[in-house]
Amino acid sequence: MAQYAILIFEREAEGGQAPDLPPEIMAAHEALPGRIAEKGGRELGGIALEPSATATSIRGDLVTDGPFIETKEALAGVFVIEARDLDHAIELARMTPIVSGGVEVRPLLGLDFSGLTS
Repeated sequence: MAQYAILIFEREAEGGQAPDLPPEIMAAHEALPGRIAEKGGRELGGIALEPSATATSIRGDLVTDGPFIETKEALAGVFVIEARDLDHAIELARMTPIVSGGVEVRPLLGLDFSGLTS
């Protein structure tokens, strides 16, 4: 099975703060791995991100606080899944609970950096 990232984008509230997710949306996110498994896929991991106002951007030698680009929607979290193919990944991604944004499905390259040490 191929691996895909489901990138979750949500509209941030005024002042750059992420919206407080209603309890039913949080419950839907927590139930997503089980729903993906019911459809023949597998969730490999997921993580929510702090609001974009907490970001530090690096471009060459320039380091700045906050996001580099202005956008109405910001990356809010990521799920990594296994799916049979892109069509299956899209079917699984459609189950992602969204308040005011959308999702992007992107295939992973399959590079393994787990053996690297610092």
